[in-house]
Amino acid sequence: MSRNILTTGRRKAAIARVVLMPGTGNIIVNGRAFEDYFPVEAHRRDVLLPLELTNALGRFDIRANVSGGGVSGQAGAIRLGIARALVEVDEEFRKVLRSAGLLTRDSRMVERKKYGQKKARKRFQFSKR
Repeated sequence: MSRNILTTGRRKAAIARVVLMPGTGNIIVNGRAFEDYFPVEAHRRDVLLPLELTNALGRFDIRANVSGGGVSGQAGAIRLGIARALVEVDEEFRKVLRSAGLLTRDSRMVERKKYGQKKARKRFQFSKR
């Protein structure tokens, strides 16, 4: 692989543009170091999951621009972007990533608040008198 691969990942309201390039495993998110951007270990593990499953942890440098959503959604968006990029690098990775569920976009979104209710499904307290 000699060229950079650009892919997009989405999760909840977050959109991540991921660039995968040959390198030594350096990861930059929004111009900041990976460990600084995701201080929680669970989010870092979530992002690195596709690389661990394909044994590609030190083979690629990753640059990600992510916007919208919260930290968890952004981590999921980057994970999907990395998984899609790895499939473009080597089609053999598709089977491993698909069986782990990493190539499917998680379509769950926050349900909107309805009028006459406190939240999406929670009602105001009923008073008989």
